Amino acid sequence: MKYDVIVVGGGIAGLTSAAFLIKEGYKVLLCEKESHTGGLVNSFVHDGFLFDAGVRGIVDSGIVKPMLKQLELDVEFTRSIVSIGIEDEMIEVKDLESLKAYQAMLEKLYPDNIDDIEAILNDIKKVMDYMDILYGIENPLFKDLKHDKEYLKKSLLPWLFKYLSKSGKIKHFKAPIDEYLAKLTNNQSLIDIISQHFFQKTPASFALSYFSLYLDYEYPKQGTIALVDAIRDYILAHNGEILTNTLIKSVDVTSQVIYDQENHSYNYDQLIWAADMNQLYQAVDESKIANQTIRTNIYNHKQSLKGKRGGDSIYSVFLEVDLDKDYFTSKTTGHCFYTPKKSGHSFVFNQLKDISHSIDKTEIMKWMNDYLEYTTYEIAIPSLRNQALAPEGKTGLVVSVLMDYDFIKNIQSLGFYEEFKQFSEYKMIEVLNNSLFKGIEEKMITHFSSTPLTYEKYSGNLDGGITGWAFTNKTNPAVSKMGQVIKSCYTKMPNILQAGQWTFSPSGLPISILTGKIASDRAVKALKRRK
Repeated sequence: MKYDVIVVGGGIAGLTSAAFLIKEGYKVLLCEKESHTGGLVNSFVHDGFLFDAGVRGIVDSGIVKPMLKQLELDVEFTRSIVSIGIEDEMIEVKDLESLKAYQAMLEKLYPDNIDDIEAILNDIKKVMDYMDILYGIENPLFKDLKHDKEYLKKSLLPWLFKYLSKSGKIKHFKAPIDEYLAKLTNNQSLIDIISQHFFQKTPASFALSYFSLYLDYEYPKQGTIALVDAIRDYILAHNGEILTNTLIKSVDVTSQVIYDQENHSYNYDQLIWAADMNQLYQAVDESKIANQTIRTNIYNHKQSLKGKRGGDSIYSVFLEVDLDKDYFTSKTTGHCFYTPKKSGHSFVFNQLKDISHSIDKTEIMKWMNDYLEYTTYEIAIPSLRNQALAPEGKTGLVVSVLMDYDFIKNIQSLGFYEEFKQFSEYKMIEVLNNSLFKGIEEKMITHFSSTPLTYEKYSGNLDGGITGWAFTNKTNPAVSKMGQVIKSCYTKMPNILQAGQWTFSPSGLPISILTGKIASDRAVKALKRRK
């Protein structure tokens, strides 16, 4: 069967592309390798507890809400206030005044570095100002510029002048966050406590802007899955087709046909690849393409992808606890970043390269034990944002730490993967029991965990990455300048576009939605030209 557009990958980018193409009246097929859509935007229910398997909250960034509005979808959100805690100190990020509370907390913990902290906070304010301009309006790609003249005059044009005046200044914050902070302070613990929230070599421009993102966090009241369900239902209600359990193994660029794992074929006029970029180029056999220019371009791009790594992944423990939500509301909010020790984790983390290839089980377990003592925990508690998401009188928590793919892959090859998971679950519970949530251990009902291998299996992402390409790559295979985001959809192949976290860096949910819309717009233009 032939389709106007086939979208490969049922994550948020693929769903966005399919929905907007269907809105324009095109015949669309979406193929997803898993039994459900959503990718890293997903939730599941276990024993009556709802857990978010991927993202823990939604950052609008002038993209998510306009997208829903354009599709006339109603998803109920509640504000998700983020907390930041270090040892016995905890603040809530409610507004710009919270920066003062954050500064006061750092000064209390590091009284010998008050001037350094002042300099760091000043730079955070500068970056926040730039980011507020960047995401300060509803994204024009989700607006009808021909008919919405008021938006054009009162929002877009004034914003454009502000953007042009400030966009060049962000280049001063390109250095990795840890290196940037080292210019402002020689206290490694202070550097760690700010930077270890983020992926390795995250640009300072991205890391220092996080206070702006924290102020923008919202949570779908029925879990993050509600966002996915709304778009999926829209696609199905408007005659779109979704094939789950369908892994695309081969792409015939010349004939414009794709083949799944059962060798079923599907013809397309336009193909949008919203899955891992590596899988697209692995699915194409360029030797069968007659056009030498296209063949060479594909080969060269394949070569450029060799050795490139996916971004950091996470290790997550899902906890079911026999404690009422009131126990937790007295200590934190529904979304928290907590560091149990102010000394920071760099002295442990710097050993990772050697430990990732160790064959000594005792050495590996000791490293993980030390890492979990000092690293930062992201804690999400869905029922603090909607009490109906856990059984009455009980609470579910998702507790995550950044985790290296090679480290976990090595453990699997050594044969003690399940034992390691059990050890790590108990250690994380112990750390929380001795710090933020005293007494939680004895109230535990059950617990289980996921690793980078889990994220790799269910998302298909290289290295189990959760935000596209790693910042540690010497060159980035994706577009990385916001002014060029419109070009992120192009591939080296005719009639094939791309979308999602592998097409723009740094990535995240809003960028995935944005690139999904960009790809759908380009597909529409190509189809109209062909007609």
